[in-house]
Amino acid sequence: MPADHVPMPVGELFEIVTESIEAGRLDRAERLLGHVFAVAPHAADALHLHGLIAFRRKRVVQAAELMERGIAAGGRQAAHYRNLSEVYRHLGRLDEALAMARRALAVAPADPMGPFNLAMVHYDRVELEPCIAAARHAIQLRPGLPQAHMKLGHACLMAGDFQPGWEHYEWRYRIPGASPLMPATDRAAWDGRSLGEGRLLLIADQGFGDVVMFMRYVGWACGRTPHVVIACSTEMAPLLARTFRDISIFTRWDSLPAYAAYCAFSGLPRLHGTLLDNIPATAAYLVPDPGRVAVWAERLATLLPPDGTRRVGLVWAGRPTHNNDHNRSVALATLAPLAALPGVAFVSLQKGEPAAEAARWPGPAPLVNLDKLLVDFEDTAAVIAQLDLLVTVDTAVAHFGGAMGVPTWVMLPYSADWRWLSGRADSPWYPSIRLFRPSATRSWDAVVAEVVAALAAGGRAA
Repeated sequence: MPADHVPMPVGELFEIVTESIEAGRLDRAERLLGHVFAVAPHAADALHLHGLIAFRRKRVVQAAELMERGIAAGGRQAAHYRNLSEVYRHLGRLDEALAMARRALAVAPADPMGPFNLAMVHYDRVELEPCIAAARHAIQLRPGLPQAHMKLGHACLMAGDFQPGWEHYEWRYRIPGASPLMPATDRAAWDGRSLGEGRLLLIADQGFGDVVMFMRYVGWACGRTPHVVIACSTEMAPLLARTFRDISIFTRWDSLPAYAAYCAFSGLPRLHGTLLDNIPATAAYLVPDPGRVAVWAERLATLLPPDGTRRVGLVWAGRPTHNNDHNRSVALATLAPLAALPGVAFVSLQKGEPAAEAARWPGPAPLVNLDKLLVDFEDTAAVIAQLDLLVTVDTAVAHFGGAMGVPTWVMLPYSADWRWLSGRADSPWYPSIRLFRPSATRSWDAVVAEVVAALAAGGRAA
């Protein structure tokens, strides 16, 4: 045996592979597995771990095939079933995901990850009562399991049971791998009471849509304690600075002044005591920059038909890094039936790589692609102000339309985000929004057909 090759128990090797996968060192993990496959090409654990690597690389179909082979080769551990359940969930194979989740729970009834995985599947099936029960079961087995608290919060919020929902939603930054809210601090989290002369730091956290949705609470916070500053991304800074002219805005942690306490935007609804019947600022509270509006009025007058054709904004994809983007985004080709509508001119507010799909728009309804002209969110808001209607998947643009009071139709996946609640066509957060949901068939084609019919009938936002 060469001096640089020392035998190792296969169990220890699998532990190293698992640690490498969790650390994101996928090439190393795959290289180590190669040594196992060289002598045991059908080893159940090796096949399963190879499936985990494929899943992390977003090769989800391959991940399912490898994990299925692992189970067929004798993999009978709870993790084998649980991880395959998660892969099936991502593929939308929810009946199979449910079956695998139940098998995992039967094999290891004391493992809290079993009922948590079951809660995830029930959530995607929009089975909220079983989801809540499974999440509570996981918390009973391990009270400090952050992801179970978070899923319980999502399910309660989706069900409209806001009080416990907000409490469990507070666990979101404790989930392993979650980006921290802010650098480490010895300052206290704000409890909603006045800080006197002390300064409150509000953090415009999470996605751009979250910032728009929760910025409605900034005025309420200023009413509780007068000295407020805001930390936010560079993308949201211009809009927040213009909206809250008396509040200093910071985009760098090292430039912040001293503060007495902090709170995330997304933590304000809990402190406010938000319930379905007391959501603040449901009327339009986001006003576009008048100067940008004037500029875009002139631009669109030259780009769009001058004959009174309805102007309909269109967005079909969100940021690919969003954890539910594979469900919420569509290809522009899916919206092709819209192209045949008479009397409509579409305005694409789509950004990123999907914007290139506009070149393949089938017509005859025109589609004006503004991708290269939209510099920032202030431009986006100014364009939305010129529209008769905005049609979008669940992205930040939907929140802009709703916060501006512009008629906005949001096409949702079957398992939608908690903020759109369950089974409703309207939104208590935004009165100008109408929600389009797929049936149990989970077909985007049916959603698009409903939108086409509503547009053809001259439908309005509610």
